This record gives sequence, structure tokens and C-alpha cells, in this order.
Amino acid sequence: MVPPPDGVVPGNLYLFRHGETEWSLTGQHTGTTDLPLLPQGEQAARELGDILRGHAFELVLVSPLQRARRTAELAGLGDFEVEPLLREWDYGAYEGITTADISARLGHRWELFEDGVVPGATPGETLHDVARRCQQVIDRAWPALERGDVALFGHGHALRVLAATYLQVDPGFGAQLVMDAGSMSVLTHHRATRCIGAFNISPWRLFRQG
Repeated sequence: MVPPPDGVVPGNLYLFRHGETEWSLTGQHTGTTDLPLLPQGEQAARELGDILRGHAFELVLVSPLQRARRTAELAGLGDFEVEPLLREWDYGAYEGITTADISARLGHRWELFEDGVVPGATPGETLHDVARRCQQVIDRAWPALERGDVALFGHGHALRVLAATYLQVDPGFGAQLVMDAGSMSVLTHHRATRCIGAFNISPWRLFRQG
């Protein structure tokens, strides 16, 4: 399909962060560690399915890690393609450690988007490493966006970088975005300008009675 001359595509990009895990509750950095969803994470994914029922996606891409795959399955979007480039940021030596503990080790305030990580059991990634693979995900999604909506199921930090990359701003802008476990965000456009349609919303909690 030939891209439209003004750069506008009809589809929106839906970003879903996986539901709660043990480490997302405690604030431990969960990059390569393949943790399952907690029961409340599974329940939130099922309720997400109630919201999305009947909504058509041209393409659903999912991180290979089980917390993202299970979220997509329970949300009723099991007909997905696993996309390894949607994996979480590789935190290197900071895997499994909270921000407070990293800061205490270093003796000063540590911020992932500013200070990065150091190698450990895995090499770790820089912000720009993550941004490069996020751009590859966007490039893969783009032909489907020319037909309709695309859903991405992934992880908090990597999806924040992906959002900044989609918006064509510095990937460090992701530090100004919040993406809670189990949340949904929508990237869209106004005419030819890429925009945030909605961010960090949990409709299954927002509309719950009581």
C-alpha cells in the first residue's frame, strides 16, 4: 500500500503494559527475569478483555516474556505474533533491584533514563539501544497502521521509550511518561502530527462500580 501523501495513517497504536507481577508490586526492575502474573494481574487482563471485546486490531504484537503473553491471552487477543524486540529494557546488574537500593549503592540519586545501567549477568542496554529496537517495532507495525489499529503488549520502560520514539522526540522523554502495570495507552495523530491520544489509563478500574 502506498503511504498517504500527508503521512497520516488511519490506525492508532495501542500500548498495553502487562498486569501485576510480584516484582512490579515491589518496584524491583524486571527486565529479562520471566515472572508470571499475580492473580490480580490476571483478573485485570480478563477485565481488559471485556473492554476490548469487539474491537478489531489489524496486528497484535507481544513480547516473548510470559507476563506480556498471558496478559494478551486473557484479554482475548490470543491471535498474536511474538515480537522479541518488544522485550523489556535489559537492566544488566540492576536486574531485580529497586531504584532506592541502586541509589543507596551508588551514594546518589539514580535515574534509569539519565544514568543508565551497568553490565551484570547480562550486558544491559543503553537508552538508545532500546530506542533503536522500538523504532524497528514501529516500522514493523506501520503497514498494519495503514489499514487500522495495532496493539502492542509489553513492558513499562520499553513501552515508554517506544512512545517517545513514535512521537519523534528524544527517547529520554519517556522519563516523563507513567505507565502502570495493567494500563492502556493510545498513540494517534492530529492531521500529520503524531500525538498522545490517551496515556496510562485503566478503563477496567475506571468504570468499575463501587
